[in-house]
Amino acid sequence: MRYINFFVTCLTLASVEFYGQDKLENYVQELSGTDLEIKMVAIPGGEFQMGSLPEEFGHYEDEAPLHKVQIDPFWMASHEITWKLFKLYLERPLNDLPLENKAKDVTIKVDAISGATMLSKNKANEVEIKVDAVSGATVPYVDMSLGMGTGDGMPVVNITYLAAQKFCKWLSAKTGYFYRLPTEAEWEYAARAGNQSAYHFGDNPDDLDEYAWFYENSDGHYHAVGSKKPNQWGLYDMHGNVAEWTLDAYSTDAYKNREDLTSNPFVVPENEYPHSVRGGSYYDDAEYLRSAARLGSSENWKMRDPQFPKSKWWNTDAQFVGFRIVRDPNTPAASDYEKYWGSITP
Repeated sequence: MRYINFFVTCLTLASVEFYGQDKLENYVQELSGTDLEIKMVAIPGGEFQMGSLPEEFGHYEDEAPLHKVQIDPFWMASHEITWKLFKLYLERPLNDLPLENKAKDVTIKVDAISGATMLSKNKANEVEIKVDAVSGATVPYVDMSLGMGTGDGMPVVNITYLAAQKFCKWLSAKTGYFYRLPTEAEWEYAARAGNQSAYHFGDNPDDLDEYAWFYENSDGHYHAVGSKKPNQWGLYDMHGNVAEWTLDAYSTDAYKNREDLTSNPFVVPENEYPHSVRGGSYYDDAEYLRSAARLGSSENWKMRDPQFPKSKWWNTDAQFVGFRIVRDPNTPAASDYEKYWGSITP
């Protein structure tokens, strides 16, 4: 596995208080045996106001009350996970490279294009699990993109919360680093990128066209990731294109019992539905793309699934939902893996 540092211009805005913690650095997660990679952006720890006020354009009651949240630093993928990346997990060979067979040496060179330091580090030990111990999703029996395409840069959709979790577990097993879905709080904090307005660029939805694919400009389908401008922290498509799974269970009153300052909140799911989805999609109007906007998953997202029981891996009616990943520098104890990756079986 090789790390490649890359540069992103970040703006520190007064609406967020950042902490003087050990600084994380951006890197690129390469995947052995492929030419695919995942750019990981270092997100600084800090405090922000989560939710929205009633006077905000498009405000819903599940976004209240506005409350202060503290977030520890983490890494987040700069782009949504694509079909090509997900197919590595979906179609992986039985002899996928196990962690213990990876090289342990470290080499350093300079990228000729960007000048960034490139670290080739083929051994990580944050996570000690084998690839073949990770459950694999079933190959879909129809085109789950519903004709929107699975080619270069196209975001994966119609995958269940469980499938997104298992992708993270597989990636962790393959690389030795702990990857997972973001919590709701992490997602909103990263989407805002230091800004307390409705969108990371301000409050005017007329400016969305520069940053997002949504109902007014998408022509009814998703687009290649990274086609629009990123936010101030270098994250693309946080508004629109496809909505994104988060770790949390969805509750309309999730914020109502939080204290004046809540540290790294995470509502651990106890049931299959609903889970929290963020960001809005190509299918949505502008108000649903706001940083504070929330959506709960529904069993109706499998309405057209003819199987009984219905698939654990695929939705048939959530062609607007995908995901992106984060990496926590503080790897949890193995006994807590289930909270982030789901149950051992499937």
